[in-house]
Amino acid sequence: MAIKKLLFASLLICSMIQSSHGATKERLFTDLEKGSLEITATPSRTGEGVVLAAGIDKLSITWKVSSTATKEPEFKTIKVKLCYAPVSQVDRPWRKTHNELFKDKSCPHKISSFSYDPTVKTAQSFDYTLERDIPTGTYYVRAYAVDAIDHEVAFGQSTNEAKTTNLFSVQAISGRHKSLDIASVCFSVFSVVALVVFFVNEKRKAKIEQSK
Repeated sequence: MAIKKLLFASLLICSMIQSSHGATKERLFTDLEKGSLEITATPSRTGEGVVLAAGIDKLSITWKVSSTATKEPEFKTIKVKLCYAPVSQVDRPWRKTHNELFKDKSCPHKISSFSYDPTVKTAQSFDYTLERDIPTGTYYVRAYAVDAIDHEVAFGQSTNEAKTTNLFSVQAISGRHKSLDIASVCFSVFSVVALVVFFVNEKRKAKIEQSK
């Protein structure tokens, strides 16, 4: 009897976990309230043909809740992310946009996350230095409003719906650190020495075998 109860409880827990995962997987980007957050991202360097440097240049990000937002009472956290523009998603399935949020790979870079304070009605700003590991590409910024159970309920972005305006380009860090070069040289020297020692030992063994 105890075994039956244990099996029943296990099945019930598994069912609840699957239901929870299923609900998460069914969440769609198109179900989110669009434009609830007004957000702008101004690069530290602007102008035609300007390419920002990862690890050096900054974005000045300003956001506020739109007066048309109807889901504001559900907002608990604001998550700001760096997203790939369509031009930087071509032939790159690992950056692909999916309507199902758990599959979406278009906004993998976290910028910031903070609790939402409904008493603050004015626009809020902060600076963000582009991370050193940001890949070369064209980007925009998107902010998600998240509820108490960590589900996205609304969003806003610094570009238009087609993702063709207010974009900025970033150049990844291509140089190597001196420490990496030194480590590479040391490893190469060690490999050569180890190879020479190996061959010397093999020849010595061969001579010993021949002399027996």
